[in-house]
Amino acid sequence: MRFDPAGWPFVIGSALIALAVWLLTGPILGVPLLVVSGFLLFFFRDPERVHNAPPDAVLSPADGRVMVAGPPTGESTPPGEWQQISIFLSPMDVHVNRIPVSGRVTRVEYHPGRFLPAYRKESGDLNERCEITVDHDGQKIVFRQIVGVLARRVVCRTREGVNVKAGERFGVMKFGSRMDVFVPVDAKLHVRVGDTVVGGVTVIATLLARQREARSGLETRHARG
Repeated sequence: MRFDPAGWPFVIGSALIALAVWLLTGPILGVPLLVVSGFLLFFFRDPERVHNAPPDAVLSPADGRVMVAGPPTGESTPPGEWQQISIFLSPMDVHVNRIPVSGRVTRVEYHPGRFLPAYRKESGDLNERCEITVDHDGQKIVFRQIVGVLARRVVCRTREGVNVKAGERFGVMKFGSRMDVFVPVDAKLHVRVGDTVVGGVTVIATLLARQREARSGLETRHARG
């Protein structure tokens, strides 16, 4: 099993403290602290994920439960017309984040903010977050790593100007958080509120504009023929 490198300072630090406490006071306090260290190792697990989704599919960027699937709910929606999918990550979910669509990263922007519970509606507007925009064949997809009460830091390892592939890792959120995805208003959503999704595997939406262009081009060629 692979583990995200952002977790090693927490795992090693807590394990050293647990061993020191065990040696000084005995197993009564040492064992519970070792359990905490084990949970931290579990939290930062990074399983391999494989998908066979078509190019126009939008993959879930995170594990968790769908909170929003439809019109945008917040006030800080990116400019333009969108549909929004929000995913809540509990402390038991895998917190490694994955790119939802292939394309070119055109913007990475950090927003300082508060640490409200990630399941609250206003957390998408007020909480600290990192917003990434990917250009997928002329269509923009925006997704946000949003911190919560426990997750007080997001790690984003992508940057502007790089080419990314759907399903590849790009960061991690620490200890319970939220991911918002904004897709074009004409995209077809495949999830509903309450659904459980798997990062890098579950198809949450399909981009239809390119499909329509392809059909239109095919019809034009047939008409000319």
